[in-house]
Amino acid sequence: MKTRHIGYFLALASIPFLNTSCSKSFLNVSPNGEVLQSNFYKSPADALQALTAAYNPLGWECGGSDNTYIDKLLALNAGSDECYSGGGGSSDTPPIQAINDYTMSGAVGPQAGLWDRNYTGIANANQVLENVGPASGLTTAEITEYDAEAKFLRAYYYFDLVREFGNIPLITHVLGQSEWFTQVQTSPDSVYAQIESDLTFAIANLPVTAIQPGRATLGAANALMGKVILTENNTSRMADAAKYLDAVNYSGVYSLLPNYADLFNVANKFNSESIFEIVHTNSQQAGWGNWPGFLGNVYVNMIGARSFNGPTYWSDGYGFNPVTMAYVNLLKGDPRYAASIINIDSLVAANASTGASYAKGYLNTGYFINKFAPIKANIAPVGQTELNWPNDYIEIRLADTYLMEAEALVRGGGDASKAQSLLDAVRARVGLPSIPATLGNIYTERQLELAFEGHRWFDLQRTNQAASVLASKGYQAHNNVLPIPLVELNNTKLKQNPGYQ
Repeated sequence: MKTRHIGYFLALASIPFLNTSCSKSFLNVSPNGEVLQSNFYKSPADALQALTAAYNPLGWECGGSDNTYIDKLLALNAGSDECYSGGGGSSDTPPIQAINDYTMSGAVGPQAGLWDRNYTGIANANQVLENVGPASGLTTAEITEYDAEAKFLRAYYYFDLVREFGNIPLITHVLGQSEWFTQVQTSPDSVYAQIESDLTFAIANLPVTAIQPGRATLGAANALMGKVILTENNTSRMADAAKYLDAVNYSGVYSLLPNYADLFNVANKFNSESIFEIVHTNSQQAGWGNWPGFLGNVYVNMIGARSFNGPTYWSDGYGFNPVTMAYVNLLKGDPRYAASIINIDSLVAANASTGASYAKGYLNTGYFINKFAPIKANIAPVGQTELNWPNDYIEIRLADTYLMEAEALVRGGGDASKAQSLLDAVRARVGLPSIPATLGNIYTERQLELAFEGHRWFDLQRTNQAASVLASKGYQAHNNVLPIPLVELNNTKLKQNPGYQ
């Protein structure tokens, strides 16, 4: 029996774009049926459908070769010092339990979903780059725009992969069948070079304003390039990182929202602070029979308190990612605390007279993430509630790019006054006074500002703090990358990362 591996997913992607269509938020809500590649790419609608397919894996919540919950936030938060795995017990969703206590192996961990999401996105981006051309009825300018979006997406997916896995296959064309089992890994340096090449093209050709909400822009490409260079950790290139981030921060296109909590309000999608946003919808009317093709944000339900009976929040969360006491104590007293964390124990106690209660799940602390919490007011009018939450995920936002530019300036010996003003702006938005723009203060500000938004695990890795900060969770040196999924090693030339053999 053939096992699933990278060739499987790239082969699927070469029979393109099944069940994808486009809505005003650039989502595939209604299936359009199957098409064959031989008669595809023949119209602007085909071209748009192909591009939509390249965006589609961004919003994957479930599936992958292990067919489980694969939201990136669920894994990254569990693996960081921000949260525990949680859930109903120590065996609930084993991939997340394995990254929580760093007992991952090639067979168990969150790696399969992360790998599949990103390589499917790359495969679909390669399809656009090779097949969307004049025959699709697009103008030369439109073809260039599509290529720029596809290259931005390919860079995005590869950036996730190289940070998560280290040595990975670098695939920049549509694979033929004879190539499915012959791919080999390349060095991170080669992957980063390709990422920068793709982003250079994207920066030259993407529009300032998204053609549709959720599509890539010049600001997104500049922001991602700055973050990529920062992550490469070459001190001599910090000025380059700052330059790209500066092009975002002083473009006049974006601005910090006056009220921090508004960032996470579902009525406030694509706000002035959002640079690149992953879209979810509550209009799919999904039920469990739609597994795994959910367009709602299932992570919202994953982090809700279990069997909750009380005000404000939905009753049937799954109890994942309870907040660690270290992070509770870090955020206490900070103006961002209430928008970031819910104290369910206190909420239940305050409403005891009305019978408020909840079931304490695995590794429960009583504190839960509020930024993406399942709020009753956001319940979809139709479909299975658990699967239809409309909360978007802002992958890149302005406060993040402010802090990254401040970091790059400090690390590279750049304009200290500008670094100070960027840090001050993030703090002033929430009413906090100025503090010196040292690396330590900038890193702490990232913890406070970006808590539970999927940045912390990567930040700990790139700043070489993971080994010390995560030691209590069982982290060891080889955990600087995830294991290659076991299913990808079968009948291929891929080799397992050291420490996971």
